[in-house]
Amino acid sequence: MRLKFIPPLMPTLVEEPPEGDGWIHEVKFDGYRSQMIIDEDGTRIYTRNGHDWTSKYRDLVQEAKSLGAESAIIDGEIIVLNEPGLSDFGELRKAITRRPHDLYFVAFDLLHLNGHDLRDMALEDRREILASMIALGGRIQFSEPLPGEAKAIFHLLEQSGLEGMVSKRRDSKYRSGPSTNWLKAKSYSVDEYELIGVEREAGKPAFALMADRATGRYVGSAFINSSQAIRERLWKRVQEHAGPAPKGMKRPATQWVKPGIIGRVKHLRGEEDLRHASLQDFREEDNGGG
Repeated sequence: MRLKFIPPLMPTLVEEPPEGDGWIHEVKFDGYRSQMIIDEDGTRIYTRNGHDWTSKYRDLVQEAKSLGAESAIIDGEIIVLNEPGLSDFGELRKAITRRPHDLYFVAFDLLHLNGHDLRDMALEDRREILASMIALGGRIQFSEPLPGEAKAIFHLLEQSGLEGMVSKRRDSKYRSGPSTNWLKAKSYSVDEYELIGVEREAGKPAFALMADRATGRYVGSAFINSSQAIRERLWKRVQEHAGPAPKGMKRPATQWVKPGIIGRVKHLRGEEDLRHASLQDFREEDNGGG
């Protein structure tokens, strides 16, 4: 029987992970959410939107034979590791085309096995079966549960520069679409960048365009969700500091500014460029430095 793609269960974003014994905590890997389907037609791998990307993941398709399943649907994340051994989203796109043998499939849920639909089973039981199928040391790995208290785990992940954690109710069934049975908490840091411009279009959110203070390299945009008072102060400062566009940058709705305004930006940790970034506040560069 040919199995069909099942739309994934999508976790809800929360500020802090949930406390209590009713949850399993796992690392939130920074990769492509993917679904591996094994049946009589072989192994196929789909993106989270149901696109067939099997041809990009040939090495992982070969590896799927090690699972020993006649048929299965496995929910997981395709990742690549950087030098320190953390999942690296920036490297992933390059690895898919140039180094496919470096990809891993981290499996965290089992929806179907050998003719049985497992989605009504408790998550804990589904994961126990999944763990028993996966051999150590291969390119298909099991997403191990993290022991300890939620707060302590999250603090450790944050210190390690990992993206965050996903907490899942032990007894929950698998249901496609957004769910509060799975919660994700992300690790962020706050850093200072040079403000080079503000992008404002009627009816759209405003963004601050930021550059690295040491090199002047453009690192991305930050959503301006600060208080009304800070926003008004920013618009006034931008008007007073209007300057020419940096070389090679063309953005029609942008008001460019001269150097001298430093923005505090909250953003996802461990990224070279800004991701999920928001401008918290800004200040004038101190005269004379120090």
